[in-house]
Amino acid sequence: MLDLFKAVVLGLIQGLTEFLPVSSSAHLRIFPELFGWGDPGAAFTAVIQIGTELAVLIYFRHDIWRIASTWLRSLVRPELRGHLDARMGWYVIVGSVPIVILGVLLKDVIERDFRNLWIIAAALIVLGVVLGVADRTASQTRDLKHMGLRHAVLLGCAQALALIPGVSRSGATISMGLFLGLTREAATRIAFLLAIPAVVGAGVFQLGDIPGGENAYGWGPTLVATIVSFVVGYAAIAWLLRYVSTRSYTPFVVYRVVLGLAVMGLIAGGVLTA
Repeated sequence: MLDLFKAVVLGLIQGLTEFLPVSSSAHLRIFPELFGWGDPGAAFTAVIQIGTELAVLIYFRHDIWRIASTWLRSLVRPELRGHLDARMGWYVIVGSVPIVILGVLLKDVIERDFRNLWIIAAALIVLGVVLGVADRTASQTRDLKHMGLRHAVLLGCAQALALIPGVSRSGATISMGLFLGLTREAATRIAFLLAIPAVVGAGVFQLGDIPGGENAYGWGPTLVATIVSFVVGYAAIAWLLRYVSTRSYTPFVVYRVVLGLAVMGLIAGGVLTA
C-alpha cells in the first residue's frame, strides 16, 4: 500500500510539472528524496511520462493526424512536399534524432551520473537563467511556417539536453525556439510535438528495466503512477499550454533558481543526499 501511495503522489507531481518549463524529471528526483523515499530511478521516471504524453497525444490528436497524413501523402505526391504539415512531419523526425542517439549512447550515464542532485540543482539554475534571457531578448517575429530543417536540428539538440534531469524538455526547446525568433505560442507548440516521439520512445525503451530493477517500484505502482499522471496531465494541459504560450516565463525562471538554490542548501546541510 505504501508503494501505491508513493505512486499516486509521484503521478501527481509528474502530471503537474510535465507541461511547465521546470523539469518534471528533476521534481521526480528531488521530492522523493526529500520525503525519504529514495530515488525512484530513471526507468520509473521515463515510463510514467508516457501517461502525460498520452494526454498530449489526445490533446493534439487533430494536429498529429493532419501532420502524419499529409507527410505520408507527400512521399508519393510531390506537390504536397512544400505544405507546412508535410514539412512539420520532417521537422519532428529530424528534431528527434539527437535525443534518440544520445539517449541510447548515454543510457548508463543518464541512469547513474546525471541523477546526482548537485547536477540537477545546477541544471535548474543555469537553464532557468537561459530561459529568462531567451524570454526577454527574443524577437518573437516568426511562426511555424518560417521554420526550416536547420531550426529543427537546433531545436532537437536543445531537446536532447533534457536527458539531464533539471534541464526541462519543454524549457530547453522553448528557449531555443525563442532564440530562433519564434513566438511563444509557436515555440510551445513545436516543443510539445517534438516531445511525443522522444518521451514515448524513452518510456518503451525503459519498460524492460521496471520489473525487479533496483531503481524501480515494480509494475503495479508504475502503472498506477502512469494513470494518475495521465488524468492529472489531461485535466491541466489546456490551461497550462495556454498560459505557457502567451505569458512571460519569469515566474518559472524564479521558481527554478529558488528550487535549485534550495536543493544545494539542503545537500550542503545534510538534509538531502546527492
